[in-house]
Amino acid sequence: MLCRYDSPLGPMTMESDGTALTGLFFGADEGTPKTAGEVFAPAVKWLDIYFSGGVPDFTPELRFRGTDFQLAVWSIIKDIPYGQTLTYGEIARRIAAQRSIPHMSAQAVGGAVGRNPISIIVPCHRVVGSDGTLVGYGGGLDKKTALLRIEGIRLP
Repeated sequence: MLCRYDSPLGPMTMESDGTALTGLFFGADEGTPKTAGEVFAPAVKWLDIYFSGGVPDFTPELRFRGTDFQLAVWSIIKDIPYGQTLTYGEIARRIAAQRSIPHMSAQAVGGAVGRNPISIIVPCHRVVGSDGTLVGYGGGLDKKTALLRIEGIRLP
């Protein structure tokens, strides 16, 4: 199931398996329905709060499909607090600690971050380079910058 959400940063597509949100990304085909069914209503409410400058106090039901590694990375990203950032390296260190291994590649983390299927709600825009610079974003760095500014994050 698909639904279009018109954000202040441009149209977005929401995807659902019928019970949970499975995708949220920038861009939408003209034919994507704008009517939010019951399954999309929590995500629409969350996005409306977020884009109006509020901090949502709930998370819509989410369902992920990915490798164990991707799921571990997305779990860390999901918990980055509003208005804060983490670096790819910090996430890599957390994954290494979880797996009791000496090192995890920040580039591998970057690959998993880039495959995050549920943008904004799972805030991959809050992941930055080791020096705080903006590095990659599927929706474009202009959108990443705008999302960070919505949250009051000062950019280098």
